[in-house]
Formats: sequence, C-alpha cells, structure tokens
Amino acid sequence: MSTATFRDVTLRDGLQLTKKPLSVERKAEIVRALLDLGVPELEIGSMARPDLVPTLANTLDLVGELTEEELARCWVWTATPRHVEKAAAAGVRNFQYCLSASDAHNKANVGRSTETSLDTVPEAVAIAASVGGRIELCLATAFTCPFDGPVAADRVVAIAGDERTAGMDDIVLCDTLGQAVPAEVSNLIERVSHETPERRIVFHGHDTWGMGVANTLAAIDAGAAMVDGCLGGLGGCPFAPGASGNTATEDILFALRPAWFTPSALHELIALSERLLGELGEPMRAKSVQGARSKASAFPWVIS
Repeated sequence: MSTATFRDVTLRDGLQLTKKPLSVERKAEIVRALLDLGVPELEIGSMARPDLVPTLANTLDLVGELTEEELARCWVWTATPRHVEKAAAAGVRNFQYCLSASDAHNKANVGRSTETSLDTVPEAVAIAASVGGRIELCLATAFTCPFDGPVAADRVVAIAGDERTAGMDDIVLCDTLGQAVPAEVSNLIERVSHETPERRIVFHGHDTWGMGVANTLAAIDAGAAMVDGCLGGLGGCPFAPGASGNTATEDILFALRPAWFTPSALHELIALSERLLGELGEPMRAKSVQGARSKASAFPWVIS
C-alpha cells in the first residue's frame, strides 16, 4: 500500500480538450463526490483565458460554491501573478504556478519565454504567502516538448534549483506528452529531490504511450510524494500537439490501493466516471474500468 498522496485533476486538465462545458453545479457535485470518496486532493480549474480554454471559464464561480474546508483540498492552475491575485481574492489558497521547461512550449502555452516566466515567480510566491496559501511550481514538458523534442534533465534540475523559485512548496514534474519511460521518470525525480530536498515532489503523467501507471509507480519509488490522475483518462494540453489523456485515476488508485480505496469505492468511482464521460461524449480509457466490467466475478474488484 503506497503512502503517496493522490490528486485528481479531472476538473482542470481533464476538461481542457473537451467541447462540452459543465455547469458550476455539476462541477461542485463532482468535487464533493470525489472528496466524499476519500480522494485527498483535487485540481478544480484554471485561470487561463476563457476564450482559449472555455470549459474552464467558470472556475472562480466554482470556487465561490465551495466551502473553506473543501477549498483546503483543492488546487487552481495559474501562470501569472495576476492570476494568483484574482484566484486569492476569490478564496483560493492552493495555487499551481505553471511554466514549461522548454521555451517553445512556454511561448505556445503562456505567450512568453521560460526565463520571463521565472522572473514572475517571486511576486506570485509573495501573493500566495500574503493569504496564507500554498504554491507549487509546475514544470510542464519536463521530459519532452512537442516542438523541440527531448528536454535535458539538467535544464529541469536547474529550473527547480533556481533561487527565484524560493518559497514554493512543491515541484510538479509533468510528462506532458506521455512519452517518458520509467527509467527517465526515476532519474529526474531523484535528481530534483536531491536538488530541492525541502519540497514535496509531484508527478503528473499522461498515458499516450501506455506508460502512465508504470511511470507513476516509478515516480513514487523514486521519491514522489504526490501523483496526479484523471477520471477515465480524460485530458491533454490544447497547446501541446500529441498530448493525449492523463493517466486514469481509476488505474492509479487500483495500483496504489490507499486504505480508503476499497472495491466499493472503485465501483462508486466508476459510476461517477462513466456518467461524466457519457455527458461529455468522451471515450473511457481506464483499463481498470474494463476489468471491473468483466465476468471474473470471483474477484472482489469486479462489479457484480
């Protein structure tokens, strides 16, 4: 049984490439269903421009629907100090501050170089601290870039150790394209952990090449304290050609088996996931859901 914390990112990364928006009420229902099941942390939205990512345009309205206790377990994506300021004013206290390890993707994603984004980090940290919040440095394209190809581990390690990132609580290493393999994940997690031992290391993986669960387990073995997943394998980056869905929440939890994740919890999660994907018109990519719908009825994880 793993001691790593799990975070579901359905309501942010999972919705980025979908075409059908969800109402604030429906999003709040999903938040509460996941929290009630025992999912420790959630990513619930983004401060990205609504014209670029319209499915996340109602993020701050969702924040307004949640209690302080619920928001204490929820994260919101940001990329500028102004994003952090607006989110903080709405009640957000957990901020994911994203920039890309590759310049080409950072320019495509947030319209500036990685170096320019790094220059803004101290201001973002100060704003988060002023409201007693937590802020994490999220490094997209930490392994490969859709425009520049492989990203050198030395570059990621240097960004993680850059003095401008002082005060950030976590570092999220993202396999944005799902092209990494377990040995690469282990190596980068170990190196970043050594460079910044005071921080929690988070792994965010995609399952494009079928390595999602294997990479997640490798990350935990190498020292990652939190890992991300998404219901049904939804998701992908609209500014990263070739990025497919996230590693499925169902598959990660089936592999990790935290104490709260019983067969009945899996079955409730599947019901939630299947309903959501049906509403969105998206395919189910979670392999464990296929297993749970099999005829191997002697196995307690199978839905009878």
